[in-house]
Amino acid sequence: MSIDILKLQNGSDVRGVALEGVEGEHVNLTASIAFRIGFAFVEWLSGKTKKSADQLRIGVGRDSRISGPDLLNALSCGISAAGAKVVNCNMATTPAMFMSIVFNQTKFDGSAMITASHLPFNRNGIKFFNVDGGLEHEDITDILKIAAKIPEGDADAALSKPCAKYEEFDLISLYADYLKNKIKDGIGKGDKPLSKLHIVVDSGNGASGFFADKILAPLGADVSGSQFLEPDGSFPNHIPNPENKQAMEAIRSAVLKNKADLGLIFDTDVDRMSAVLSDGSEVNRDSIIAMISAILAPEYPGSTIITDSVTSDRLTYFLEEVLGLKHLCYMRGYKNVINKQKELNAKGIVAPLAMETSGHGALKDNFFLDDGAFLAVKLVIALAKAAEEGKKLDSLIEKLPPLVEEGEYRFKISGDDFKEYGNKVLEEFKARAKAAGYTMPQSYEGVRLSFKGEDVQGWILLRLSLHDPVMPLNIEGARKGDLAKLVKIAGKLTDGFDRLDRSCLK
Repeated sequence: MSIDILKLQNGSDVRGVALEGVEGEHVNLTASIAFRIGFAFVEWLSGKTKKSADQLRIGVGRDSRISGPDLLNALSCGISAAGAKVVNCNMATTPAMFMSIVFNQTKFDGSAMITASHLPFNRNGIKFFNVDGGLEHEDITDILKIAAKIPEGDADAALSKPCAKYEEFDLISLYADYLKNKIKDGIGKGDKPLSKLHIVVDSGNGASGFFADKILAPLGADVSGSQFLEPDGSFPNHIPNPENKQAMEAIRSAVLKNKADLGLIFDTDVDRMSAVLSDGSEVNRDSIIAMISAILAPEYPGSTIITDSVTSDRLTYFLEEVLGLKHLCYMRGYKNVINKQKELNAKGIVAPLAMETSGHGALKDNFFLDDGAFLAVKLVIALAKAAEEGKKLDSLIEKLPPLVEEGEYRFKISGDDFKEYGNKVLEEFKARAKAAGYTMPQSYEGVRLSFKGEDVQGWILLRLSLHDPVMPLNIEGARKGDLAKLVKIAGKLTDGFDRLDRSCLK
């Protein structure tokens, strides 16, 4: 069966099905394709760096997925066959693979991480880095176009023979030391600055178990009650995903059961995180952005915080009125918010944090890298400092208004040309809202409405999905009963579109 390699692109990543086992999903990310992509990456990187292939050193790592070892081997074989030197970092994290380009001990020309983030066990993918950070959408397209020209038979023939032996490097230990030193420097209390703290970690059997074993425990923290730290790509306990309700309930239960000061949870490849406070309160979505912003505010007064489009008006109030910062509510996609952050800082507009509600957060003082473990380091430092002052971590966000009512409704679009139709819906939605006199704050994605009257308070956002024939509708009511009123308003504004399935509103 011939596989269209170009269809494996998912934004700025490669994603595909690597294992059978899910009905209706057939393998399209094979060892042969990984070989061809590895070969193509060398050609692309050679052109980018102006170095010949034999001058390139490329690091490769993987998360805990079952298909990871085979894909890593095939990718490495392709890189080696193209003439570059491979350094196998084995179990790693996505942020660590970027840092392998930065660390003096490694200084790779490029790196690749075998991961599909939070997706099910049968999926896998590849993320690439060079000195500029994660590759962009167009870079992945170029690599896949090169890979598509490599005959499948050539890849199969190469893989039928033993691949070259690769140098191995314990990257995760180096990365853990880097983060451990950040905590020590941030607290300034000797070698065991966490000795009075109890912190539990839920790794979800992903690649983040090192955070408990190699960082928190050596710094003196009590990590008893930490769970699912052993890598297991079948994910037997829950999906490693801070947006998953079962995953968040698992870390919440662990915090309460063990009477811990803080709970930390990461996604599979550790570029996202969320937390749970000592009382069981979940710190995710708007609240994790608020907390990281509160930590950064004293160092960056008046700076700009960049978020995705689905953050709430509550967060805007907290950032601007409580912390004295500016809030740029931008658009979905972690690459979008990070690239906007880089753009603003290049213009001299200080933007220390770009963060999605999904838990992707990039810091200016960490190479604009979305790194869940680095965000966790910031939380741990803040926890230790708060404890020294007799406070709790939740004091940082005590003035963030609570979430009252929210809903997300996904309207499916039937027929072809869904983007053209979706944009027409948005135009009419905006025109109707304007005619009704509703307040429309600036929106970089879709149409956002804000309500602050006596009758109804909250906000509505209608947007068009980047890749799917779907229009997500996000609504948040500020008081009990406001959600139902806003749903009714949204229903009227979207009435009459024959290709829009709004049955989810009923």
